[in-house]
Amino acid sequence: MNQSFHSHAAAANAELGRTSAVPRNERVAILCANWHRDIVHQARDAAVAEFARSGLSPSQVVHYEVPGAFEIPLLAKKLARSGRYDAIVACALVVNGGIYRHEFVTSAVIDGMMRVQLDTEVPVLSAVLTPRDFHEHEDHLRFYREHFVKKGVEVAQACLATLDNLGALVEPGRE
Repeated sequence: MNQSFHSHAAAANAELGRTSAVPRNERVAILCANWHRDIVHQARDAAVAEFARSGLSPSQVVHYEVPGAFEIPLLAKKLARSGRYDAIVACALVVNGGIYRHEFVTSAVIDGMMRVQLDTEVPVLSAVLTPRDFHEHEDHLRFYREHFVKKGVEVAQACLATLDNLGALVEPGRE
């Protein structure tokens, strides 16, 4: 099915005041780092809810966990090459613990994810947040839990828009 159909059908439903989503046929993998799991899973859960609102059933969204953000690019590459997923979403919180390592990890993870999507042509989207200042007191914990909900919705919307854009492309010889 042409993915641009989903955009047009969703727009038509919105104009008519309908709230039900048009079913979609894509499969998405969500990778979550276990560091700060209580915060990171806010993004995962919000993304899953947004996918469901947009027509992906829960069975089309598969969850994976990795020890930390540093392990995301390798699993993303393996999943992309498996051919089972149309897109991959990564969620993590890389905090500055007062050592230089945080900047190295951040760069390695984001660069690795970009390389995976360019090498495999499977979109890899990021809800990997790297705040400059993070302290484990209740104000920051509450702020980041709420912020990750927003980022989960945004990454799901970006994922679906990317899939729609890619689906609308017609490759030579595949018309």
